[in-house]
Amino acid sequence: MKKLLFTLSLFLLVSAAVSAQNPVSWSFSTKKLDDKTYELHMTANIQKDWHLYAQNQPGDAIAEPTTFAFNKNPLINFEGKVKEKGVLEKYKDKVLNVSAHQYSNRVDFVQVVKIKAKAKTAVTGKLVFQTCNGDKCLRPETVPFTFALN
Repeated sequence: MKKLLFTLSLFLLVSAAVSAQNPVSWSFSTKKLDDKTYELHMTANIQKDWHLYAQNQPGDAIAEPTTFAFNKNPLINFEGKVKEKGVLEKYKDKVLNVSAHQYSNRVDFVQVVKIKAKAKTAVTGKLVFQTCNGDKCLRPETVPFTFALN
């Protein structure tokens, strides 16, 4: 009986851990363009058969767009908006009659920032994204980030 309970407990624990994993992994890096200008790269690596939604969605979309929220920093100027670098897919579900703009495999989100003065500082914030495959969508997930700028 103890063996059965142990095996059942172990199975439930492993099942919960596997279902908690998201098929999107994020990496964060910076590229220095000049003394005071940086590119912030927020790169999503997406597992096969899954997709991640773009920031801008068509009017009939029910998808959760990927969003970025940057914390205020008086030493930083944001140059434009976050740009997407990847192969944009325009999806149309004929049954539900809805559309979505999405990415598969990989997408790089890039924000250009300028430091106002020569100083060490950081850009912090969070991103929110949702991922789906042909069968299901996972709940939106929030990922915090920090970029150290020297």
